[in-house]
Amino acid sequence: MQERTKILIGEEGVSALQKSFVTVVGVGGVGGYVAELLVRAGVGKIKLIDFDNVSCSNLNRQVVAFEDTIGMPKVEVLKEILLKINSKIDISIENARFSSENAYIVPNCDMCIDAIDSVKDKFALIAHCKQNNIPIISAMGAGNRIDIPKFILTDIYKTHDDGLAKAIRKLCRASGIDKLDVVTCESKPMQHQEQEIGSISYYPAMCGATIAAVVINRLLKK
Repeated sequence: MQERTKILIGEEGVSALQKSFVTVVGVGGVGGYVAELLVRAGVGKIKLIDFDNVSCSNLNRQVVAFEDTIGMPKVEVLKEILLKINSKIDISIENARFSSENAYIVPNCDMCIDAIDSVKDKFALIAHCKQNNIPIISAMGAGNRIDIPKFILTDIYKTHDDGLAKAIRKLCRASGIDKLDVVTCESKPMQHQEQEIGSISYYPAMCGATIAAVVINRLLKK
């Protein structure tokens, strides 16, 4: 299944991805795309962690959201999707909400992807990975925007116009975390009257694609 990928990265690269282990925490909008793209690229082992079920409001942007999956656990739906892409992948799932109390559910791995929405849980994951020397990339805000996405990889202390990044940056500074790789959008979010964050189909996909590209390139360099 990796004939086209092999043209770019060779047998050695394909083998490196097959031997890699990535954990994705939060498999909704951003995390679902990350997981799918990693498996399509040839990553051989993956763990998915999420506590949520698919809802009607997910249909506009999440790879797990179909009319017939509404109400089902996201990790179970995504596992089934990924196995349809590659039935030989080593995949495990945890239908649980990550927190500082159950941090043990994130194993030692080659890379951890933070696609959590909750600031408290997001920072708990960051702190856990930093304390245990697990490489981590965190997704910042991907909502309230409809322009052409401009996602970049940068350090948390270089982010701007991102409310989620601002909150995480403050917690990192208070905890003595001096560096954190994040994928953030360079454009400003829209202002509107609604309390909930608005979303559109392509924004989480572009954020997830950027993260997947960073992960794949780093795994190949290893």
